[in-house]
Amino acid sequence: MSIQITGMGSYIPEIVETNKDFLKATFLNADGSPFEIENDVIIKKFKAITGIEERRYAKKHHTASDLGYFAAEKAISDARLDPETLDYIIVAHNFGDVKHGSNQSDAMPSLAARIKHSLGIKNPKCVCYDLLFGCPGWLEGVIQAQAFIRAGMAKKCLVIGAETLSRVYDENDRDSMIFSDGAGATVIEKKEGLGGILSHESATFTSEEAYYLFCGKSFNPQKDVNTKFIKMFGHKIYEFALNNVPQALKNCLDASGKSIEDVKKVFLHQANEKMDEAIIKRFYRLFKFPMPDNALPMCINKLGNSSVATIPTLLDLVQKGKLEGHQLHKGDVVLMGSVGAGMNINAITYQF
Repeated sequence: MSIQITGMGSYIPEIVETNKDFLKATFLNADGSPFEIENDVIIKKFKAITGIEERRYAKKHHTASDLGYFAAEKAISDARLDPETLDYIIVAHNFGDVKHGSNQSDAMPSLAARIKHSLGIKNPKCVCYDLLFGCPGWLEGVIQAQAFIRAGMAKKCLVIGAETLSRVYDENDRDSMIFSDGAGATVIEKKEGLGGILSHESATFTSEEAYYLFCGKSFNPQKDVNTKFIKMFGHKIYEFALNNVPQALKNCLDASGKSIEDVKKVFLHQANEKMDEAIIKRFYRLFKFPMPDNALPMCINKLGNSSVATIPTLLDLVQKGKLEGHQLHKGDVVLMGSVGAGMNINAITYQF
């Protein structure tokens, strides 16, 4: 028996926000003081560090659960299954449904229940719940789905990552340029044969790391201090990721029984281009093995950081031949890894 991804789908919003669209933004320091350099310099430095040129935003009338529903439809169609046969719908997010023009989270009923409703599933034994695990949420949902299947509690699960971070950033914080919207979905099933999920690894660090990502007031002192926005200590997250993610990936691969020579691709959460490049270099260094060309697919330059949606979206693009220079073939072994608020880290070794 193996537990496999049998269907994939993603939804990439149509609204493109380029770096030039931030030229007229009023960026402030954390104390409310203005920057001494011009926005074009800030944006050039931002591009050099993160790799982001563009990001995608949801249409005004769409929420995270809408994006999740669009991705879920594609994954279900790709898996060629009757949605009434799903045992679980697990939806990873961080802020629930946030309407355009507001940054208030709405997660009752759960996004999973909303998506089930939109899919028209009548079966009450299709259980729905949401998962809050920071950016690694979708990956953790896959880990939970395979656990349900191994325990005999389920045969088919739908795992979705959906987010609209464009609704919760502080427009006076230059970190606002990182965030984007999107959704990715996968169907997880038990199948005959080898491959599928070979191993997994998860960890939560809550000493000084717990609040590296948090909700805080705007950098603009004229705004309501009770209105909260997504905030982060970027340099601390960068150091944390470099010190912990490579080892988590190694632990996961070691547990799979596969060797470093078997790994064809590493799918990392699309948070920061330079950070991901540094992570994979350190990962291969742990094995004293040269990093192969083309091992790290990336889409952050055009799609930005959509949190829980980045890995399933990237996986879908590569699997369907929509990311130039990257392909997957039957038998390929890949690693998936993520890091985010919590601070949480996880990884999966998977064979197609």
